[in-house]
Amino acid sequence: MPSSISKIDLSKPTAERPFRHAVIRGLGVVVPPLLTIVIFLWVGGTVNDYVLRPVRVGTRDALVWAVADIPKEVPAESVAVHVRPDEDPWTYYFATPDQKFVPFAVYDAVRRNQGSESMPSTAKGIYRRYIELTYLPPHVVVPVFLIVFILLLYLLGRFMAAGIGRILVATFERGILQLPLVRNVYSSVKQVSDFLFGPRQIEYTRVVAIEYPRQGIWSLGFVTGESMLDICAAANEPVLSVLVPTSPMPVTGYTINVKKSEALDLNITIDQAFQFIVSCGVVVPPQQLHQALEEKAVAEQPRDGE
Repeated sequence: MPSSISKIDLSKPTAERPFRHAVIRGLGVVVPPLLTIVIFLWVGGTVNDYVLRPVRVGTRDALVWAVADIPKEVPAESVAVHVRPDEDPWTYYFATPDQKFVPFAVYDAVRRNQGSESMPSTAKGIYRRYIELTYLPPHVVVPVFLIVFILLLYLLGRFMAAGIGRILVATFERGILQLPLVRNVYSSVKQVSDFLFGPRQIEYTRVVAIEYPRQGIWSLGFVTGESMLDICAAANEPVLSVLVPTSPMPVTGYTINVKKSEALDLNITIDQAFQFIVSCGVVVPPQQLHQALEEKAVAEQPRDGE
C-alpha cells in the first residue's frame, strides 16, 4: 500500500538554505573587522586600566604632594567666594567643606572645567582635579606615555642584549617554571610572544608545497637552503632543505630533504604562509583565494548540451 506521506527530496535546496547561506556570508564579511576592532579596544582598555591609569594617578599624587598649598588656617580677609576680574585669584583662598583652604585660582579652574562631574568635597580632591586639568590632560599624557614606553622598551632591549640581562631573565624564567599552574600559562604565552616578536633564527628563502607525509597529501614548507652534498649525490639532482611547520604553532616542525623537482613553488609570501598555518588553513592568501573562486566559477558554468 503506497504511503500517503510524500517523500522530501533532500538533494534539492530548500528556501531556507539561500537565506542561511546569505547570513553566513554576511557574518564572514562583518566578523573579521568587528573582531579586529574588539581586540584593539580590549588591548587599549587593558593598557589604560593597568598601565596608563596607575602611572597617571601616581604622577598626579606626586605633583599634588609637591605643589599643593592647602593650609588649615588663613586670615579672614584672604577668604573669598568670588573674586573680581581685576584682582589676583592667587592671593585669595576658598574654604572647602573639609574645613581646609585652597587657592581661589585652583578652585575657580576646577569649577569652570568640572563639566558633568560633581565638585570634589575635599581640598586634596580639588587639587587632584586641578593637576589633572592643568598638567595631565589626555592630549599630553598619551603622547608622553608612548614616548616613555618606547624608550623603556628600547633600554630593556639593550639591557637584554647584555650578558647580565640574559642571566637575570633566565633566572626569572627558571623561578616561574617552578610554579605548578603559572608555568603552563607562562610557557604558552612565551611561545606566542617569541613567535610574534622574537627574531627568526632561520632565514626562509621561499614557500613551497611538497607531497608529505605521502603522495597525494600536500604540505606547506619553508625552504631553508640547499641540502647536504651526499644527499644531492644520491638523488642525482639538487635537493632542498625544507622545514615543514605544524599548525597552529609554526615554531615547531620537521626538517626534511626534498628533490628540487618535487617542490612546488607557491605564489605567496612568508607572512601569508604563516597566517595560513596559524589559522589551520582558514586564512587563505587573497591571490590564491581569487584563483580558487575563478576556477570554481568556471567549473560551475553549464556545459554545452546540458
